[in-house]
Amino acid sequence: MSFVDSTLPEILARASWRPDSWQSRSAGQQPLYAERDALHAVLAEIHQLPGLVTWGESELLKRQLAEAARGERFVLQGGDCAESFDDCTAEQIANKLKIILQMSLVLIHGLHKRVVRVGRIAGQYAKPRSADAETRDGVTLPSYRGDLINRSEFTAAARAPDPALMLKAYERAALTLNHVRALVNGGFADLHHPEYWDLDFVRHSPLAAEYGRIVGAIMDSLTFMETISGPLSESGRVDFFTSHEGLHLPYEQAQTHFVEPAGRWYNTSTHFPWIGMRTADLDGAHVEYFRGIANPVGVKVGPEMTPSTLLKLIDILDPDAEPGKLALIHRFGADHIRDCLPPLLRALRSEGRRVLWICDPMHGNTERTDSGIKTRRFENILAELETAFELHEAHESVLGGVHFELTGEDVTECTGGARGLVEADLDRAYKSQVDPRLNYEQSLEMAMRIVGRAR
Repeated sequence: MSFVDSTLPEILARASWRPDSWQSRSAGQQPLYAERDALHAVLAEIHQLPGLVTWGESELLKRQLAEAARGERFVLQGGDCAESFDDCTAEQIANKLKIILQMSLVLIHGLHKRVVRVGRIAGQYAKPRSADAETRDGVTLPSYRGDLINRSEFTAAARAPDPALMLKAYERAALTLNHVRALVNGGFADLHHPEYWDLDFVRHSPLAAEYGRIVGAIMDSLTFMETISGPLSESGRVDFFTSHEGLHLPYEQAQTHFVEPAGRWYNTSTHFPWIGMRTADLDGAHVEYFRGIANPVGVKVGPEMTPSTLLKLIDILDPDAEPGKLALIHRFGADHIRDCLPPLLRALRSEGRRVLWICDPMHGNTERTDSGIKTRRFENILAELETAFELHEAHESVLGGVHFELTGEDVTECTGGARGLVEADLDRAYKSQVDPRLNYEQSLEMAMRIVGRAR
């Protein structure tokens, strides 16, 4: 069944797309730069720099996402809510990679599926804000929008949007991606040596013994297979892809290039950009930009999304029903998912649409403590995730992946989990400047809970 409208107006509309055509639309969440000449100079410089990823890598990811949509793979997408320039260190990059590798190892063992590893990394430097300004003690300044745009210190100089930060973001992203590739290609992900992935504090985790049993079982299976057939070439490396919210459109446009062999435009800043809930307007600038790039793209889907709007959004972003092109990342909250998700599943099924569904159980479960600290409860995150699996199964749909905000550090930002963190623990190691993340133990436990449910 084809969903392509081949009328002349549609053909002309698609042909008229350019990387800058979004500028004729209303664009939300964009900063106002005082120095326009400096802004244009920075963007021109970034445009001349090499792409951070290749179009071939994005196409490989698209094929793997198509397999996940069919239930043949499972997507693990995770990383920081917002990366900081200060976090671009060898240790912190390795720790982020470690936790994603360890979670994927658990998922592979338990789900008996290959895992698509996608990091919120090497570009997640901008964040949408609910308000343009922030007031403290009678002083009002622009909101902190991420290191790509301004700085977190509450001063007029720090909060002023600075175009030079985009160059620094590009450089930090390049350094991060280079280190990730060096680790992966250098044997860091070798299944023969999962001990490379251990973090110091895992030894004190209540999950250490269970994880050890999983590693032992995988090693036994690997030894058995290599005894029969010889060394397995795939056991020494993994595919690892990057993603970030394509929020700051001038920055994304500057890294968009036409690829002659493919005959298409690609965003070369990341493999998998996504549109957030605040910028998914059908006639808005972000949807206009995203409809023209050939990368696989995601859309965050929240409680306000109606079936008719979602179907129109799919028509715009994936008019050719290209396998692996579009991922819908739903985020409703544990209290709302039973009401919000089924109508969307029924609408897509009735139209014969197949997309990749991913559950983000983090954002809909954010709350504040009595003292004003932003946090999330492990049990609410898990409840939304388990309900998502249940609802997809009931509607003959495939939940093809999960999307977590997590870190490889021993932070205390979300309560609950195997160690039983409570509100009083949050002050011990709360490091996020934006949203609370699952720590290493909580992330690993979440992977084990997914496997436990599948079993």
